[in-house]
Amino acid sequence: MRDLHELPKLRDSMSYLYIEHAVINQKHLAVEAISQEGRTMIPAASLSVLLLGPGTSITHAAVRALADNGCLVVWVGEDATRCYAQGMGETRRAYHLLHQVALACDPERRTRVVLNMYRKRFDDALDPDLTLPQVRGYEGVRVREAYAKASEVYGVPWHGRRYDRSNWGATDPINRALSAANALLNGLCHAAIISGGYSPAIGFIHTGKQLSFVYDIADLYKVPMTIPLAFQVVAESTENTPCTHPRRLSRGFPRAPIACAYPA
Repeated sequence: MRDLHELPKLRDSMSYLYIEHAVINQKHLAVEAISQEGRTMIPAASLSVLLLGPGTSITHAAVRALADNGCLVVWVGEDATRCYAQGMGETRRAYHLLHQVALACDPERRTRVVLNMYRKRFDDALDPDLTLPQVRGYEGVRVREAYAKASEVYGVPWHGRRYDRSNWGATDPINRALSAANALLNGLCHAAIISGGYSPAIGFIHTGKQLSFVYDIADLYKVPMTIPLAFQVVAESTENTPCTHPRRLSRGFPRAPIACAYPA
């Protein structure tokens, strides 16, 4: 059995590395990214998450090397705006997942989490005796106020949130922009959640779906981020629609470099 003390401490590791349009192969005790720009060595033992974007290929030996070093591999869309699949990361300890389950299964602790989420989202505290349906009611009111305020600030007419998944073109530009922006946000949150060792299915406000926790986390950022951004894009656009279908939206963003990494 491998001595786990050989592995570097997480706080000394890079949190993630994003790569696109490259071939990932094993080399010695590390892995190597091969692209048109050249060859780049990747220190698998000191990397927490490897995000594989479009145009990447990875060999069996490279996946094994990453798994042996506790590096999670996630297959994502361009600039990590989608989360398609995940490999096995450092699973020797599941304390994040166990803590998430413990909070979700205890009604009192779950309510505290819900209230804290509301406070973070709207910078306002609620009565701790409120039920989950009542909290959802307050949340709905605040979100509708956010839509109305953004409409007034950016001068974009607002007639309510309407989106028909089966008929994308029948919706007005602002609803298409909101749907596309939210889809990208969900993908980013999904990748972050699984990278942190949490379950995307165990939610607190949203329940019963495979991405319940993704929706919970994404909702924390919709009012300050996607709502004003969507209204701004529509206000500045000279076209009938400011974006395409959310599955193709990321193609319109600037190209990212082959790799970008940030310390943990």
